[in-house]
Order: sequence, then C-alpha cells, then structure tokens
Amino acid sequence: MQVKFKQLVVEPGHPFKMENVSWEMYEGILKELDQELGHERKTRVNYGKGILEIMAPLPEHEIDKVIISDLVKVILEELDIEFISLGSTTFKNQEMLVAVEADDCFYIKNEALMRGKNRINLMFDPPPELAIEIDIIARTRLNNYETLGVLELWRFDGKKLQINILQNGQYLESKISPSLNGLELTEIIPEYLEMSRLIGRNAAIKKFRAWLRKA
Repeated sequence: MQVKFKQLVVEPGHPFKMENVSWEMYEGILKELDQELGHERKTRVNYGKGILEIMAPLPEHEIDKVIISDLVKVILEELDIEFISLGSTTFKNQEMLVAVEADDCFYIKNEALMRGKNRINLMFDPPPELAIEIDIIARTRLNNYETLGVLELWRFDGKKLQINILQNGQYLESKISPSLNGLELTEIIPEYLEMSRLIGRNAAIKKFRAWLRKA
C-alpha cells in the first residue's frame, strides 16, 4: 500500500529523504502524518540535524521485526528480567535536533523507572537501552541513535545481525549483547529467524526457548 502525505507518495521499501528540514517542519510533518493515518500509520519517520527520512516497510521487513522482537522477549522471560517493549514509539530531543522511530525498542535496566509512564520526554527520561532496526533497503542512521545515547542497537539486513554497542559516544560492533546478559546472538538469532520461515513461528520459538534453557 502506498503511503501518501499531501503530494508525497512513499513506496514500500523506497525511503523518502529531505534535507534542510527545520525542527518545526519535522514536527509539522509528523503531526499531519499522525492526523491523517492515526493508528494506521506504518511509516517510520527519522530526523537528524536537518535530514528527514520517511520509510514505508516491506512485508518481509515486518515479518523479521516481529520474530526478532519475539526472540528478545523470550530471552528476557527466560532470564526473568522485567522489560518494557515500546515498538516504534517516537523518541525525540529538540535540543539535540534528533528523533527516531525504531522497529522495536526495549527498556530493560530502566524498566522500573519507566514503568507506568504514558509519556516520555528525553529531556528528563533515559532512552531505551536496546533498539532494533530492520535494514533491508535503507541504512539506519546510526548517528541519530548515538546522539540520543541508545546503549545497544541491533541491525538486521535480511541475513546478518549486527550488534552495535555504544562506547565513548560511538557504536562498535560486538558479538554479544550486554543488555541480554552477554549472550552471543549474532548467529543464533538469524538461525532461528530462518527456522521460523521453514517450520513456523510457534515451533521455532519453542525450539529457541529449549536451546536457551540449555545455554
């Protein structure tokens, strides 16, 4: 389905990009998209220091997002770690001139602090510790997440999972996930994602849970 914004048509899998966009213009576009589409809005809107990107995800993008997010939730459940998953919530900081909408994101260490909050203000609240981006077409703007201080960013390109850990303000690639007790996941997550395509979501999750209990 095409996503229209006034004269703008965003084709699934083909990001729309604008430069020299002011913060006020970004917030105006975001507001009008929300008013026009409401809960039906499927686009991801990201903004970083004058650059605006709007993407309408492909079906495979959404499938991968859901399964990877489900696997993360299984890990947290099995580790008995409380968490909050906020999906594609808009996280923005006007002072930093940065805003992101991840495919999914998690509060883990700060879960108790954020529990019960219906509004998040990054001027006072911490960002989520873990964000997930499915990059089949567009490359995630890593600097936006770096600027906001998201400690761990996962990027999946359809085959490879990359775990990025924030150190001294920049992301460094890692095989382990500090947010998930240091588990090595860069090969395991794609393996069970592919398994879900072959034997189904529930069967793959069941096998993953069994593997995790033995790990």
